[in-house]
Amino acid sequence: MKHLLLSAFILLNPAYVIAQEDEGKSLMEQGAELFLRGLQQQMEPALQDLQGLADEMGPQLHGFLMEMGPALKDLVGQVEDWSAYHPPEVLPNGDIIIRRKTTDNKAETEEGEETTDL
Repeated sequence: MKHLLLSAFILLNPAYVIAQEDEGKSLMEQGAELFLRGLQQQMEPALQDLQGLADEMGPQLHGFLMEMGPALKDLVGQVEDWSAYHPPEVLPNGDIIIRRKTTDNKAETEEGEETTDL
């Protein structure tokens, strides 16, 4: 009876089966593999949805890049420091503007000396 229960436990326990397959690996390696397998199983539906979205939007993005690519390349070449600009804004008429950030922290006199407002 004990042998029958032990056999049933071994056959129904997936951790024991995996441990038997991974005899030459350390416990850390086995744990990492189990963790990654579980993560992969949980992420699989989301990755399939992402693949569907990429298949759906791929042609549209390709067309956008083919049409706007040269203009964007020219814009990137003209702007030296993107941190000096605010994020783009879309105006009600459809225009897109990118405002330069102002630096009102320091006021300089005509001689070039820095002054601080109190």
